[in-house]
Amino acid sequence: MKKIIKLQDLDCANCAAKIENAVKKLEGVTGVKVNFLSQKMELEASDDRYDSVLSEAIKVIKKIEPDVTVKA
Repeated sequence: MKKIIKLQDLDCANCAAKIENAVKKLEGVTGVKVNFLSQKMELEASDDRYDSVLSEAIKVIKKIEPDVTVKA
């Protein structure tokens, strides 16, 4: 399953790269791309694990950039 998640208030390209690299390392993630300019993240994971992968990704995003609002 592949979905686009909005990352509202993502402030810098460096933070976007950090988020992308951290989410890539999560178990179950098959693909991730963070676009700083559009403030969106494309997250791909297996259908049966998608919800748990998404919740782990949100935790990682909040740790790296606490001001970002994640709209899944």
